[in-house]
Amino acid sequence: MLKKITSAQNREIKRLLQLQDKSRNRKKEGVFIVEGKRETQLALKGGYEAVHFYFCPNLVDFDEVIKLAKASEETSPEIIEISLEVYEKVAYRGSTEGVITVFNSREHELKDIVFKNQNPLILVAEAPEKPGNIGALLRTADAAAVDAVIIANPKTDLYNPNIIRSSVGCVFTNQVAIGNTTEIIEFLKNKNIGIYAAALQSSRVYHEIDFSPASAIVVGTEATGLSDQWLENSTQNIIIPMQGAIDSMNVSVAAGILIFEASRQRSI
Repeated sequence: MLKKITSAQNREIKRLLQLQDKSRNRKKEGVFIVEGKRETQLALKGGYEAVHFYFCPNLVDFDEVIKLAKASEETSPEIIEISLEVYEKVAYRGSTEGVITVFNSREHELKDIVFKNQNPLILVAEAPEKPGNIGALLRTADAAAVDAVIIANPKTDLYNPNIIRSSVGCVFTNQVAIGNTTEIIEFLKNKNIGIYAAALQSSRVYHEIDFSPASAIVVGTEATGLSDQWLENSTQNIIIPMQGAIDSMNVSVAAGILIFEASRQRSI
C-alpha cells in the first residue's frame, strides 16, 4: 500500500524541514531536497540517486511520479503521498509542481572532474556567499556550456535549496567541484590551464585575451574581489571596462560577459 502523510507534525515531515533549513543536517545524512518536476528530472539526468519521492495528488498525477521513480530504479526510491496542507508546509515556492524529492549528495572533488577535450573552459568563483549569485553563476555556466564550474572556499552549502531554485536545476547540469584556493590553483597548473583572474590590478581588457586554449576564468566577490593568491598566480589579470561611476558589477553579470566572450572566440 502507498504510504500517506496528512499531518505537518509528522516526524518525517519535520525531518524534511530540517534538511531544507540546516546545512549540517544535509551533510550529516548525506542527502538534499529538490522541489519540482523539472529540477528533479535534471537531477536524475545528471545521475543523482533518488531516495524518496513525496508527491501531492492535488498538484501532480501519480503516473508522472511513477515515471520519475523509474528513472532512478537502481536506488528503488520510496514514493510517499502527502496532503496539500503538508506540501504547502514543506514547499518553498508558491507556484509549484507537487513533487519533492530527496537525493543522495556527492562529494564534488577536483579529482573527479573529467574533461572531454584538451582545451576546456572553466569558471572559477572564489568565496561566493549569496545563494542567488551562485545559482546565477551556474545558469550562466550551463548556458555557455563550460566544461566545469569550480567553487573555491565556498561560504554556502551547494545543496542549499535557494541555490537549487535560483540555478533552475543547473547545479545538476554542470560539472561542479569544490576546493580551497591553493589546491584549485595547483589543479589548474598541473592541467596546463591558463588562469585569467578578473581584477583591477595589472589587467588587460578581457576581449584582448585569447581564450581558445585551455582557460579558467576566475571571479571573486563584489565586496572584496579575489584574494592575492589568485593575482600572484594568474596567467593574466583581466578587466571589464566600466563607463559609469562605479568600478564593479554583480559577479554573475561579470562572469557572463567573460564566459560568453570566451565562448564566442571558440565558435569562430
